[in-house]
Formats: sequence, C-alpha cells, structure tokens
Amino acid sequence: MSAILAVATKEFQDGLRNRWFVSITAVFAILSLGLSYYGAAASGGEGGASLSSTIASLSSLAVFLIPLIALLLSYDSFVGEQEAGTLLLLLTYPLSKGQLLLGKFVGQGAIITLATVLGFGSAAVMIGLQSGFEGVFAAFGLFIVTATLLGLVFISVAYVISIAVNEKSKAAGIALLVWFFFVLVFDLALLAALVGVDDGLTQQGLVNVMMFNPADVFRLINLAALDSGDVNGVIAVAINSSQSISVLMTIMVAWVLVPLTVARVVFANKKL
Repeated sequence: MSAILAVATKEFQDGLRNRWFVSITAVFAILSLGLSYYGAAASGGEGGASLSSTIASLSSLAVFLIPLIALLLSYDSFVGEQEAGTLLLLLTYPLSKGQLLLGKFVGQGAIITLATVLGFGSAAVMIGLQSGFEGVFAAFGLFIVTATLLGLVFISVAYVISIAVNEKSKAAGIALLVWFFFVLVFDLALLAALVGVDDGLTQQGLVNVMMFNPADVFRLINLAALDSGDVNGVIAVAINSSQSISVLMTIMVAWVLVPLTVARVVFANKKL
C-alpha cells in the first residue's frame, strides 16, 4: 500500500508541477460558469439558465472535453517512461508492475477528480446563490460523480494504449483516434443505422448498443434525470427505454475496471 501511495503522490505532484490540475480546473470552471450564467440568453430568456438546461448543456460539453483531457493526461504514462529509460529504473525498486499501474491510476485519477469537483462545483454554487440550493447539489452531485467516472474510464483506456505500444508518438495518435471514435464516429454510425436501415434497431436494441460507449452511458445517466422535453434526437429515444440509474452507474464502473484489468495483464506480459 505504501508503494502505491508513493507512486500516486509522485503522479499527483507531477500533475501539479506540469499545471495539468490548474489548466483542467480553469477550463471546467470557465465553461460551466459561462453556461450557467449566459445559458438563458441562447434561448432568449433572461437571467441564469434553469438547472435542467445547465446540466444538459454541461453534459454535452463534458462528453467532448473530459475524454480528451483524460487521454492527453495519461497516454504517455508508461511509454513516455519507457522512452526516457525511467520505467526500468522504477521497476528496480521494491515495486511490482501492478503497484506501479495502480499508483499512477490513483494519482492521475485524483487530478481529474479534484479538478472536476472544483470546476463544475463552482457552477453549482453560483446557481445555488442565484436561485436557491434546493435540488442543485443532488443534480450536480450526480453530474460530478459521473464526469469523474468518465475521466477514469479514459485514463484506463489510455493506460492500455501506453503499455501496448513502444513509441510515444504512436500512443498519441491512437489516443486521438480512440477519442474520435467514441465521441464522434460511434454516435454518427448509430444515427446512420437508425435512419438508413429499415427495421434496423428497436428502442431497446439502441440502448443496448449505447452501453458499448461510455460517453453515451454518461449522457444517459445525466439526461435521464431531466424532463425528457428538454432532450431530443437519439438520446431522447434512448432515455424513454433506458436502464435504471443504478444499472447505468454499474456499467460506468465496469468501463473503468475492464480496461484497467486489460492494462494490468498487458503490462505483466510486456518485455521491457
């Protein structure tokens, strides 16, 4: 346990030193405060946006930003150390590969978690001061927990990439392709299947396919808690036949654990 904490502390301090923590928190805070304060103007309203509109807007924004930030934070965690020659040095210490992997995950996960809480929490406090805190913390609490899980999912995926390849540039390219696939291509392909194929997908079939994309699971959890009138398109169809929040949260946790387990197996069998 002490070895895992030592690695986690080093990763967290490296994140602070590289200004990852400050940058991520600032991006989340500025965008969430802007959406909360000026959200109503986009629909012709006055004053701050409603809680449901703010959560819907933040969900749409977070699904693009959080996977990208998590992948950029973690894609070189192992291949970068390997290229610099420090990975072998680390493993000469009384430290197993599993402890090194878990320590890095805890440290970088702490950066994403703290930045998410502070960045998006600032919008919750502002909305609470404007219109009262009733319902604000519950809605934002669910959003922040799922946003953190989404970040942890893509940190785990980045570890698989970083351990599987031997060049940092190749890891960066694959990480961007992974982000492009899950955030853009997956939903476009799903929409094409719905529109272009006769009797292609039922509502339940649509929901089942969306479980293979953690970004869609994240959106389903947050938007399912809103008035379905605020949501349209593929997501609205899915919400009407979606799983319960607890089932969706379990799927998100599985999306964190499965890639992390794969990374552990690949790392254990990797020759350095």
